[in-house]
Amino acid sequence: MARPLQSIHGQWSSRWAFVLAATGSAVGLGNIWKFPYITGENGGGAFVLVYLACLVLIGLPVMMAEILVGRRGRQNPVNSLHSLAIEEKTTQDWQYLGWLGLTAGILIMSYYSVFAGQALAYVFRNFSGVFEGVTADGATSIYNALVSDPERLLAWHTIFVIITSIVVARGVQGGLEKAVKFLMPALLAILFLLVGYAANTGIYFQQGIDFLFHADFSKLSGDSVLTAMGHAFFTLSLGMGAIMVYGSYLPKSASILKMTFAIAFADTAVALLAGMAIFPLVFANGLDIDAGPGLIFHTLPIAFGHMQGGAFFGGLFFLLLVFAAWSSAISLIEPAVAWLVENKEVSRRRASVITGLVTWSLGLLTVFSFNIASEWTVFGNTFFDLLDYLTANIMLPLGGLLIAIFVGRIMSQDSSEKELNIKPQYLYSTWRFLIRYIAPAGIIIVFLNMLWN
Repeated sequence: MARPLQSIHGQWSSRWAFVLAATGSAVGLGNIWKFPYITGENGGGAFVLVYLACLVLIGLPVMMAEILVGRRGRQNPVNSLHSLAIEEKTTQDWQYLGWLGLTAGILIMSYYSVFAGQALAYVFRNFSGVFEGVTADGATSIYNALVSDPERLLAWHTIFVIITSIVVARGVQGGLEKAVKFLMPALLAILFLLVGYAANTGIYFQQGIDFLFHADFSKLSGDSVLTAMGHAFFTLSLGMGAIMVYGSYLPKSASILKMTFAIAFADTAVALLAGMAIFPLVFANGLDIDAGPGLIFHTLPIAFGHMQGGAFFGGLFFLLLVFAAWSSAISLIEPAVAWLVENKEVSRRRASVITGLVTWSLGLLTVFSFNIASEWTVFGNTFFDLLDYLTANIMLPLGGLLIAIFVGRIMSQDSSEKELNIKPQYLYSTWRFLIRYIAPAGIIIVFLNMLWN
């Protein structure tokens, strides 16, 4: 299979467009939902420092490797890895790594859209004042009423899949690029507005800042470090083919190193800003900072419900969640759509419809896991729990590990050096050392820890 000079899907109109798109892929529910609560569970500032170190040593090298493969292959992940395997005169079985990422993206999208649909429902609930003066039991009751109703949950899931598929159907510049050029600035504007709102809590805002940025290493544990390593890897949307396929649309003149650092900086800034917006509100209302996954749908509605202007700003917060989820969801199905267009010669619109229907159908497993099929388990897990475990604990770390091995040990040094074109030379040597030794070791540790737990 010959390696094309440019993707048949076109390319980003500018480097800035790629940064926005890749940042949109990386910025998702993990930044605004997961990062604040795992920071709360693991002691605050010290955890943030460990997370940033892991981001530099593990996340950035693997992201550069994914972009490198995508841009050099100029095709969907399956075809790119197939072409590069031929180019490197190694087994063509490396194409199955592309299949692993493509499949992971579809499976993740199937349940991601269900939670994004819940966030979409909460936009309207907040703006309509449902949570004004709500108690803890009341907030829990409202959430349970939503997820226990299969029809309502299915409706929101369907809406989110449709709006995601519409964007992808319109192509790289007409759909993906236009969407992220709107979504990312809107996301940042809402986030800054929410930080400003949190700043009005006075001493509680300072308390939130201290919690987020003051490093107390006595609160760190071995599990905290492993959690930081895992999140540093997953927050950049690695191992699922999304960054790889976005890299295939990147102009040859763009610096992969600079693009990667810009994406990581933006991704981390969003996560920290989310913490700055959330923690002061939690402290101001005497709520639990380590509330875990329930922080978003159970704890924050109580905070917004007891603050002046809470209905409006609560609605903005969940709109922020929807925008973040939407920008990530687009990238989750793009690899599958690209594969259908390139290998089955169908139109992009038809490929988007097919992919949307597949993810929607698989999403029924998650929808019903909360209600009519909640008693149905596989190895003691609901269908959603099983999908979440399979993707997060097995498929993504395995995909990231294999990417590191392929680029660091299968691709020749000459190939990676020419594609990255990093100056001065010591920067390339540092990256190559990280991708060959440090990143794989870190991923293996996280992988084994997850399997053990």
